[in-house]
Amino acid sequence: MTNSSATATATAGPRPASPPQTLRGLLELASSMRFAISLLTVICIASVIGTVLKQQEPLPNYINQFGPFWADLFMAIRLNTVYSAWWFLLILAFLVTSTSLCIARNTPKIVADLKAYKENIRENSLLAFHHRAEGTLAGAPEAEAHRVGAALAKAGWKVRLQQRATGWMVAAKAGGANKVGYLAAHCSIVLICLGGLLDGDLIVRAQMLWGGKTPYGGGGMISEVPVQHRLPSTNPTFRGNLPVSEGTQSSTAILNQSDGILLQELPFAIELKKFSIEHYSTGMPKLFASDIVIHDRETGEKVDARVEVNHPVRYRGIEIYQSGFDDGGSSVRLQSVPLDGSGQGFEVLGTIGSSTELTRGGDRMRLEYTALRVMNVENLGDAGGSGADVRKVDLRSSLDARLGAANKANSKKQLRNVGPSITYKLRDASGQAREFHNYMLPVDLGDGVPLFLLGMRETPADPFRYLRIPADDNGSLDGFLRLRAALGDAAMREAAVRNYARLATDPARPELAQQLTVSAARALSLFAGAEAGSGKAAGGLQAVSDFIETNVPVAERERAGEVLVRILNGALFELAQLSREKAAAKPLPRDDRTQAFMTQAVLALSDVHSYPVPMAFELKDFKQVQASVFQVTRSPGHYIVYLGCALLILGVFAMLYVRERRVWVWLSPAQEGSQARMALSSNRKLLDVDREFQRLRDALLGDKR
Repeated sequence: MTNSSATATATAGPRPASPPQTLRGLLELASSMRFAISLLTVICIASVIGTVLKQQEPLPNYINQFGPFWADLFMAIRLNTVYSAWWFLLILAFLVTSTSLCIARNTPKIVADLKAYKENIRENSLLAFHHRAEGTLAGAPEAEAHRVGAALAKAGWKVRLQQRATGWMVAAKAGGANKVGYLAAHCSIVLICLGGLLDGDLIVRAQMLWGGKTPYGGGGMISEVPVQHRLPSTNPTFRGNLPVSEGTQSSTAILNQSDGILLQELPFAIELKKFSIEHYSTGMPKLFASDIVIHDRETGEKVDARVEVNHPVRYRGIEIYQSGFDDGGSSVRLQSVPLDGSGQGFEVLGTIGSSTELTRGGDRMRLEYTALRVMNVENLGDAGGSGADVRKVDLRSSLDARLGAANKANSKKQLRNVGPSITYKLRDASGQAREFHNYMLPVDLGDGVPLFLLGMRETPADPFRYLRIPADDNGSLDGFLRLRAALGDAAMREAAVRNYARLATDPARPELAQQLTVSAARALSLFAGAEAGSGKAAGGLQAVSDFIETNVPVAERERAGEVLVRILNGALFELAQLSREKAAAKPLPRDDRTQAFMTQAVLALSDVHSYPVPMAFELKDFKQVQASVFQVTRSPGHYIVYLGCALLILGVFAMLYVRERRVWVWLSPAQEGSQARMALSSNRKLLDVDREFQRLRDALLGDKR
């Protein structure tokens, strides 16, 4: 009987990795160089986006510039606040973790390598080195070993001697700072990231998450904001803005968030005594400074200080920077300018930041006072020239984009202070607003007569377009407004036509008077917009041009246009004389200034039909109140960043300019003295290594090979 045994084999797939193996693999990945480089690449890309894309802008600004789709995308992935976005902070945290794991994994190896002399190397292994040499020395191995060791130590090497049964091994090393530089560079990354996280929004977000703090999105007075939107004065890190008007004080900073603001209480109040601006001879700002008084809320101490740009003041661990300036509630007096020829003007008093309700013909509008600028240094030269204003404010370019025909090229390049200006908005009952920017004083643009500049734009994304109105002989708008009112008066137009026809008709040909009267009346009527209707221009030179194109054959249009414009200019001059006579003013003399005034007046009267509202507002008087905008920061992390930067500099220099070298000399007995075998290793293959090896060989072994 035969006994047999059967062996059963089962084929199984690969076993799943055990939890320790999976964890070890994750740690290897997290501490690897490729993972850290990937994180750094993402951070660099995000930083580029944060630099190119303006941060913390209002949503309408992104919509106007990029469109609704991209604006919504920016908001969804927080590209409008890159440096405080959750994903950016998370990447920084991963980078800190990855670099820390890398340091923890490699530090024991580096420390052990720094301590080791590797004197146990086999003597035959020295023959495998690129830099090697052999020779015969006169002394015994022990004596030569001590001589070689002393020579190396004198040259700055760390030396260790080892006696073996067959000879002596001399092991020396130098340049250990190279590996220390590796650790310093990696530690610097951790410190810089930790400092950035500490001084960023991480602490504020933690208080929002666990402390019940929420952004405030409403309006009203700062003192009325509830406590859940306020951060305590003990907050370890923050960065906010503190606007303070002259003669007032404030102790609450504003921290902008993507969905509102948080209020940061300060342990002191800042009182602004005076805000000062110094200018260069060109009128450009040279220095912004604020004279302040710091009121300590705990001790009652008062400290006088001066804050300048790039010269902050530090008090109780908080840096106070001069961030900007603003209007602190200046009072203004405006005079309405009736551009529709109604001749009815009125004055309004207001404060920058406030508004006034207006009613005109049953229509309600709100006049919002938005900005007062006492000094405007503008580029009145060629927009394409090399003399462009360093602030990118180019009034000449803006004027070229005029409302209508009042445009004249000028190649001069010059910076000039054109005086105060007022910016306001007119908002209709539906909430739609147009923005206006008017200069207080007439500006000499080289057109033969100073011009009042009335700017307008439909949206904040558009540049201002300017209506240019000539100043009269008294430097005011009165002469133009009288002419505008007379143009809208049919009786005044008829009288002007009669005067023009009488003066322009040749006495030898009285039969032409009637024809000239008809032509002048028609030209004035078209220009005034009296014949405007469906499909017709509202008035101005465009209405005259449309009439010629409709009623004159193509071959005769050019000459007919010249004749009709000449008649129009003559009739408008007589209309101006009648308006001055009615106001008991002297007649206009027939000189170059009057000609320049009438030329610009005709263009302005034509452009006024394109002006979107029936009135403008002229700045007549103001009382300026300045305000400083301070940036207040408590940033303990910047000391950590400074330390990290110092370590980074030291580490990079150590890795680049310090070479780690090791040298071994094996000394064994010979018939006459000792047989020496020498080898040198370095972490870099450079010509300097070859030269150093030659020096060591000559010093230790002589010139024998």
